[in-house]
Amino acid sequence: MSDRLTHECGLAYLRLRKPLSWFQRELSDPLWGLRKLYLLMEKQHNRGQDGAGLACVKFDMPAGDAYLERERTAKRNPIERLFDGALAPARTIGESALLTMDEVQLKRRFPLLGEVLLGHLRYGTHSGNSTSMCHPYVRRTNRRSRSIAMAGNFNLTNSSELFARLVEYGLHPVGDSDTGVVLEKIGYFLDREHRYLESTMGPGSFCNLEGAALSAEISRQLDLERVLRKATEQFDGGYVFAGLLGNGDSFVCRDPAGIRPGFYLIRDEVIAVASERAALSTVFDADPSEVEAIPPGHALVVKHAGDHEIVEFAEPRPIRQCTFERIYFSRGNDRDIYRERKRLGENLAERIAGILNGDLDHAVFGFIPNTSETAYLGLLEGLHHLRQRDAGEAIWRMVQEGKATREAILTKLAGRVRGEKVAHKDQRLRTFITHDAARKDLVNHIYDITRGTVAPEDTLVVMDDSIVRGTTLRESIITMLSRLNPRQIVVASSSPPIMYPDCYGIDMSQLGRFIAFEAAVSLAHQHGHASVLGEIEAKCEEQSTLAPERMKNHVRLLYDLFSHEEIEAKVAELIRSKNLRWSGEIHLVYQTIAGLHDAMPAHSGDWYFTGNYPTPGGYRVLNTAYLHWRRGSEGKRAY
Repeated sequence: MSDRLTHECGLAYLRLRKPLSWFQRELSDPLWGLRKLYLLMEKQHNRGQDGAGLACVKFDMPAGDAYLERERTAKRNPIERLFDGALAPARTIGESALLTMDEVQLKRRFPLLGEVLLGHLRYGTHSGNSTSMCHPYVRRTNRRSRSIAMAGNFNLTNSSELFARLVEYGLHPVGDSDTGVVLEKIGYFLDREHRYLESTMGPGSFCNLEGAALSAEISRQLDLERVLRKATEQFDGGYVFAGLLGNGDSFVCRDPAGIRPGFYLIRDEVIAVASERAALSTVFDADPSEVEAIPPGHALVVKHAGDHEIVEFAEPRPIRQCTFERIYFSRGNDRDIYRERKRLGENLAERIAGILNGDLDHAVFGFIPNTSETAYLGLLEGLHHLRQRDAGEAIWRMVQEGKATREAILTKLAGRVRGEKVAHKDQRLRTFITHDAARKDLVNHIYDITRGTVAPEDTLVVMDDSIVRGTTLRESIITMLSRLNPRQIVVASSSPPIMYPDCYGIDMSQLGRFIAFEAAVSLAHQHGHASVLGEIEAKCEEQSTLAPERMKNHVRLLYDLFSHEEIEAKVAELIRSKNLRWSGEIHLVYQTIAGLHDAMPAHSGDWYFTGNYPTPGGYRVLNTAYLHWRRGSEGKRAY
């Protein structure tokens, strides 16, 4: 993706199923859980670099000792900073002492060592990037079973309504972030669960318990499925979030449409959860088949005693798993994602061969950025198959015509699809740490080209995984690639054009910033259809007071005027800088929706391409985003 987006936080959860003494005795490593959590977070560091946080719950701590700890940082290299601190006491404690120290002493010396561990990687979708914005969030009380630490990968479209509902409950929540609202909502129903259990088991009841005995029995009987069902009833959005209760109970739950990903692995010594399957597979050396997806609308609930189950907490919705997760966000070493990305590239081969008029001998293929490499490999394979097919057909014709000679056959079989490393990203340049004007200058130097890989008679074809705003293409990449002096440049996007806002984890709510939308608006003016823009505004205004369930996608009226190919051609014009001195042609090829679904049939979450949102709140966000664009107020967030 040539444009930087804020997106998709990462989650890592561990529940040790053996006491720390077992890890001392059997693995000679009482810090095994912390080290595994570190690896789980590092293997998902692509999911969040704005900050990180850790929380842990310690079992059986004496009264007066901390049982729920949390640490966060928004400084550079946050994972390393957190774990350097968490593991620091080991540098002053001898190995023999680590292996003989009793469990309470260990947990006193290592504040973030416990039996239940939660890690989070943050990519901020809005608000600031201070430490206070980092997960986990904590709600503390003087009762362990009411204290909770929570972290997640989610956006809710209706957090303001949920905030208002909390106020109606008589609460005074501070801050209105999604995470704070979710924490307070769960906390409210956790309190209600306590009151209910106290009424059925407390003084005057059949059990007639009180004091410590009542507290212990409430803790044992807490029904987290019931808490989650009530707390999430009005949630509209995509989410996977985890909670640790101070009594040792914990849960990880996933939205009912399966928008956000969540996976778990159960071993004799641990239960582990992560946002990406490959992270669990790598860290625990597990075959991918051992790693299960948390079913949509379900939660993995683990009680203090170690009992665990998958429970349904929300009414099921049609499954709409995010395709952007597969195209770009997740690391490509997941076996299925790898195959899907290759297929995306392969599906573009016919279109690109058509643009080249079949002349593969005078074409050079590359990729930008690194996340598009797998799709690039698939494209090369697809073109190779086309070349083999065409050669076979030509040879067959020669055979039928009696013209097949050894030299003629070898000539048809000669040649190759030329893939080259035409550009290298300089990982040391951090272009986002300065003001816009200076950033533009730095962007021009973030890639280094490999001169001599392209001849003047060659077409340069560059694979990108997605094109959102087109800014970096226009301001940097096309100019940089033109210095190789190709005959023409073809930009291939392994994803379809992004036409609609996203509000389920990616901060893409400003409609006017999408280059596909810019292209459609330009075409509307160019072809005398500008009146449709006012028509859409009127329809959006009419439904702006309706409940989200009654809203429709009226922005589709604009896109319906133009073909896929017309959008491609206009975007190709828009990514050409006015200052570009090179005079060759620029072509652009987008993935089709059919090609997308062919590559990943199990993932139908395509609302940013099609405008078919998985929850009602998505239509409200789209409606608001269009009105913001028409009124010149796109600085406002659409949800």
